[in-house]
Amino acid sequence: MLNNIRSRQIIIIGAIVLLGAFLFTRDIKGLVKPKEQTTNVPAAGQITSETPQPISLEEVSASGKTLISPNFAAEITSLESTYKASTDKVTAAKVLAQKWDDVDQSAPSALYLEIIANQEKTLASWLITGDRFLKAFDNSRDSILQPALLQRANAAYTNAVSIDSTSADAKTGLGITIVNGMGMPMKGIALLMDVVKKDPKNLKANMSLGTFAIKSGQFDKAITRFNNIIAIKPTPDAYFYLATAYESLGKNADAIDAYLKSKKLAANPKLSKFIDDKVLELKSKN
Repeated sequence: MLNNIRSRQIIIIGAIVLLGAFLFTRDIKGLVKPKEQTTNVPAAGQITSETPQPISLEEVSASGKTLISPNFAAEITSLESTYKASTDKVTAAKVLAQKWDDVDQSAPSALYLEIIANQEKTLASWLITGDRFLKAFDNSRDSILQPALLQRANAAYTNAVSIDSTSADAKTGLGITIVNGMGMPMKGIALLMDVVKKDPKNLKANMSLGTFAIKSGQFDKAITRFNNIIAIKPTPDAYFYLATAYESLGKNADAIDAYLKSKKLAANPKLSKFIDDKVLELKSKN
């Protein structure tokens, strides 16, 4: 029985990874210097230091340019030269952060936003920095870069909370980083639950609580959570997570219905193929 539960959890977590790959990710090949590759990344998956690892902006930029068109890469190179020569670093950094965001490269964008936040030291600047680092963390499949991105997101949200301890966005972001490896998961869950208690329709906090419920095998709680999210705002990822929770409990008809709704909303060819295969598999079990 225990082995069956564990097997289901492995399958569900694998499905979550596939969802990310199909819907929301781009490969980011930014680099942390080799000597820093294993620093603060224990086997258990928890990051033991809150001090952000250094990330080479030059290397992340060079890697990002390989993923965009030559024209955009040349434009960014020109903007980087302007930044280096500029006496107004904040303004020049804002231009670069936006340009990198325009081409969907979150890691270099986040590093420039961090430069801005360190100068402005405002709630808004730290929140956007944390959000961009968290997006880069979610999108990256680089096991070396990921921990550093998560650390920097955590640091940004920590700075945001220090400015305004009542900010739901700051507490949500901080909770998400903790759940993902920056401390004891229950500490992060407590932060997210506090946000949801005060704002039951907070989608970001609810989504994080729902995915954590799936990863921890609390499928009934996940179903309730994602049904509540869908009542607020139906999204392909909410339906997909709902489907995986139903599937894990053997509720195949409900899983099929949710998978198909995810497919319709996403309109993504790769995800559609995955869901079509999944539906055939589930129908064969009935």
